[in-house]
Amino acid sequence: MKVIVAKSCGFCVGVRRAVDTALSVSPENTYVLGELIHNGDVVRRIEERGLKTVESLDEVPNGATLLIRSHGATRAVFEECKARAIDVIDCTCSFVKKIQGIVERESAAGKTVAIVGMREHPEVQGLMGWVTGEVHVFSSEEDDFSALREKSVVLVSQTTFSEKRFSKIAENLQKVCLKTVEIFPTICYTTICRQREAEKIARSCDAVLVIGGLNSSNTNKLCEIASAHCDRVIRLKNADGFKYEQIKFCKRVGVIAGASTPDWQTQEVLFKMAENNAEVQETTETVVPETVTEAAPAAEVEVKTEPTSMEDVMANIDSQKRYRKNQILTCTIVSADFDGIYVSGSGKGEIYIDKSELDCEEYAREQYATRVGETIEVMVLETQPQVKLSEKAIKRIREEEEALSGIKNGEEFTVECTGFNKGGLTATLGSYSVFVPAREIRSGYVKELDKYVGKKLRLVMLEIKTERRKEIIASQRKILEAEKAEREAAKAEREAAFFASIQVGDIVEGKVERVTSFGAFVSVNGFDCLAHISDLSWTGVKEVTEVLEIGKRYEFQVLKVDSEKKKVSIGYKQLQPQPWDLAAEKYAVGDIVHGKVVRIVSFGAFVELEKGIDGLVHVSQISHEWLENPTSVLTIGEEIDAKVTAFDPAEHKITLSIKALQPRPEEESFERAERPQKGRKNARRAAPDEDGEYREWNEGGYGGASIADLLRGEDK
Repeated sequence: MKVIVAKSCGFCVGVRRAVDTALSVSPENTYVLGELIHNGDVVRRIEERGLKTVESLDEVPNGATLLIRSHGATRAVFEECKARAIDVIDCTCSFVKKIQGIVERESAAGKTVAIVGMREHPEVQGLMGWVTGEVHVFSSEEDDFSALREKSVVLVSQTTFSEKRFSKIAENLQKVCLKTVEIFPTICYTTICRQREAEKIARSCDAVLVIGGLNSSNTNKLCEIASAHCDRVIRLKNADGFKYEQIKFCKRVGVIAGASTPDWQTQEVLFKMAENNAEVQETTETVVPETVTEAAPAAEVEVKTEPTSMEDVMANIDSQKRYRKNQILTCTIVSADFDGIYVSGSGKGEIYIDKSELDCEEYAREQYATRVGETIEVMVLETQPQVKLSEKAIKRIREEEEALSGIKNGEEFTVECTGFNKGGLTATLGSYSVFVPAREIRSGYVKELDKYVGKKLRLVMLEIKTERRKEIIASQRKILEAEKAEREAAKAEREAAFFASIQVGDIVEGKVERVTSFGAFVSVNGFDCLAHISDLSWTGVKEVTEVLEIGKRYEFQVLKVDSEKKKVSIGYKQLQPQPWDLAAEKYAVGDIVHGKVVRIVSFGAFVELEKGIDGLVHVSQISHEWLENPTSVLTIGEEIDAKVTAFDPAEHKITLSIKALQPRPEEESFERAERPQKGRKNARRAAPDEDGEYREWNEGGYGGASIADLLRGEDK
């Protein structure tokens, strides 16, 4: 597929001047009367700067600043602004101003003004405001012109009207009018170029894309012209509405954009087409408009034609044809006034440079007056309708070139994302537009591109284009992936060094970073180690925070190292004394202690003296009376006092007696003392056991049997 792009796509001179002014003027207390241009995206950017769009002067406070759009405004607007001390920035197109002058002058002379255009269009509304007498508006050759039959008529046109329709209306009007008809063909010459180029492209293409705001008059005219010569014309507000499937079977596709369509919107459409291997080329011919041909007047009608503003401009272009946009000139300073300087270049005559375009911190006429005769380097910013030079542009370009040299060598640069489309993110860097494809924003799919608008992007260049539009295709993903790879390599290096330096048994210091139900993660030299909850305390805990506090540093012992799985287990309790290590300092035989019954077995009860230390009260040491089962006297959870009767810290054993703290009965039944008892003896010698042997009962139990022996017996 070949794509033919119209050479005259994008902003016209008047629109560009208005947009540049709106994007550079201070937004504080500044208002725009009506929508600046018929392009929603551009208007939104202007409003984001802080400029407020109003539909009436009633919304503008006294003393504010008001920007008049390229369509112009009525004379009443300027008069009211003057009366209310409103500072006016007049961005009215020079062509429109010329027409305003024509209708004001001719209507003051008593002539009837006829305007060809759309009555509701702001330009036409503005023109009507400069007419002092009778005015009529016509938009079709089929309109009724009979009201002008006896009038002396002056005919002008909306600058963006159809050339052919204006010619037909002029012809029909002359047939009706009996008096003089003065025809001023005031359609903007760039509009004529666009319309003729649109026709030429439409005739040679299978499909035509027309890009521009849906309420843009000149764009709608281009669409109308293209539709007359091509069966497949697709109207696009911006790139979001473009679908390649609509044109994928076409061999030649034309691309046309209106005068209020910014270059970046056209570029986005072309980029989408290029992604589908479309071969994009720009038309090389410039279509030069001819003077509108006037219809032959009736015999009794005098037709008079005045030189038009377009002819003036064309003459000016001829006189300045030595200059081209972005050309660098060496000029000589001729004179200076309070607002700028005059220089002489290679063209005819002197050229004025406004002080805002001079490379100085603060302009002073006296300073430049002393430099008369010196040469300065300037850049040609505009050639139409007059040459505009800038010294500051040279400085910006050189700074930009210096920055670009590094960017071309792979250096990282930063921009702020200003917009997005379905293909990716957009931004600007000096005079270059920057495009970041969606796949180059970060690793993985990015769904919500709008969230990046207003954010900084760190980029490296993938490709730079300078043929048709200066553009940098860039990637943020490459930076992020490179940094991730560096982090992973550094992490692997740190891990290798860490595992080479750590061994089981080492004492390390670490900071508690986070806790879970099963333990704490501790940073040791930047590596996460796990201290399991079972390794925090000898006595056991339910919550990690009972022992460790997040953010604090502690010493731990390395328990296990697994370099393959990158895991290290550490313990805190291993560096803390066990309860039995301190028991000898707290307990001794004969001490009276207080504890809680925690377990009852057939041969006695275990009493917790403190966490980790339990003592045994044998069933025979619970009461002076014989007990069948300890549960008849004790319950779990009951707190009791007892006497230490035996203590072996090495074996972790403490023997207790409750009855030792109880008074003995005053009288003891002899029969009971003599009564044989299976498995036990009283204080006196008892009857022989099954083996025919006697065993003595003592305070420690049966025949000096230990608690451990008793426990083993129970287990059996």
